[in-house]
Amino acid sequence: MDDFLRACQQAVLENDAKRVAAQLSLPHVSLLQRANPDNDAHRLTINHLFGLLLHTGDMRPLTALADAFGFDLVSRERPAAVPLLEGLQRLGREFAELTTEVHTAADDGRVCSMDRKRIRRELDHVRQQLDVLAESVRSA
Repeated sequence: MDDFLRACQQAVLENDAKRVAAQLSLPHVSLLQRANPDNDAHRLTINHLFGLLLHTGDMRPLTALADAFGFDLVSRERPAAVPLLEGLQRLGREFAELTTEVHTAADDGRVCSMDRKRIRRELDHVRQQLDVLAESVRSA
């Protein structure tokens, strides 16, 4: 918890506290007090934390929070959205290619390392197209 609170304070101090406070509609002294982990009388709310992350782009508090629970925070690029039916068609094509690879690998009753490599590659393609379809649904 201490690492998380210190990361919040660092995010405030290193990102122009006056500007951030104005964006959060707080007096700058109030933001400094709330971000101070040694001040038990004041605490950042979840709304303040969200605003801090949003306006500074400083993900150290979120990284510290994820780390405290045993997770890693990994940034990812969102794929470009496509029309829904096109996204579904692409996903279907990739799934068909995955199905073909699995059946081809299973034909002789054993799956060798090359078969596993081809299947994993097709699985990655299916995942990528699922992400594209999800983004397309989100933007539809």
